[in-house]
Amino acid sequence: MCMATVRFCCSLALLLTLVSCRPSEKYYLTEGEIFKTTAHIKYRYSKDLGNEIYARLDSFDLSLNPFNSQSIIYKVNHNEPVAVDDWFITVFNKAQEIAALTNGAYDITCAPLISLWGFGPDSLIAPTPHSIDSIRQFVGYQKIWLDGRQVIKADPRVQLNASSIAKGYAVDLVAELFENKGIKNYMVEIGGEIHAHGHNPAGNDWQIEVSKPVDDSTGVAQERMQVISLHNRSVATSGNYRNYHIRDGKKVVHTINPLTGYPVQTDLLSVSILYPDCMTADAVATACMVTGSENAKKLIAHFPGMESLLN
Repeated sequence: MCMATVRFCCSLALLLTLVSCRPSEKYYLTEGEIFKTTAHIKYRYSKDLGNEIYARLDSFDLSLNPFNSQSIIYKVNHNEPVAVDDWFITVFNKAQEIAALTNGAYDITCAPLISLWGFGPDSLIAPTPHSIDSIRQFVGYQKIWLDGRQVIKADPRVQLNASSIAKGYAVDLVAELFENKGIKNYMVEIGGEIHAHGHNPAGNDWQIEVSKPVDDSTGVAQERMQVISLHNRSVATSGNYRNYHIRDGKKVVHTINPLTGYPVQTDLLSVSILYPDCMTADAVATACMVTGSENAKKLIAHFPGMESLLN
């Protein structure tokens, strides 16, 4: 055998060895908490990305978690000088878009009303007609805007609560991380908001169960209503059948109508929105809960390809 042939055989053997030692892909599961809710993330890759995923979510937490005193949104709410980041700008602009489409029925400046009714970071649970009317004077999406990276308020008492949209965007950010790594099979769920791409471990589209609205603040009582097949899109659900409390013998739900200052009372118990990006789906689902079914249908029609489950 000539030397050239020996070199070729050795090179081929080395190549085969490297290929055989290359890590094979498998499904990984990353679980934890963010924004005081749970996260379940499953993906097919050659290694565990848990640390990288949570590094990204921790960074996002510092942008839009109103419970975190170090976050940008917390500093905005407390009138501390701060330059907002790209994540804040993206969420803020989307929220303002939905607010304009609903004439203010969806409005992330309703943070003080949310707290007044006992659901915010500084919960009071002491609403009176007078306190509600007083707070409504500085609630309104037209009362806050961006000038570059600076937040401008018409009234320093204006505060933001982005919980109705931030979880959806967090889902999108994890999905973006996966796409940048070439990962094609994954499912990201944060606080019930979901984006799925490719196939599940069984090789099928991801199957997502939508629960029937049942009054249960513990989340234990669940009844399957429908199973949807989710392929390369998101689903976000908003409902008033879990997050509520009882005050003076009456049920007080967490969705507050910023136009009236009171918890919503519409013909909807829950709304699930299917759309390519989870941020938009998340915000629209909440908006539909506030507006009721007829106006919800008009809002949904504004977004081509958007689907819904109205209950």
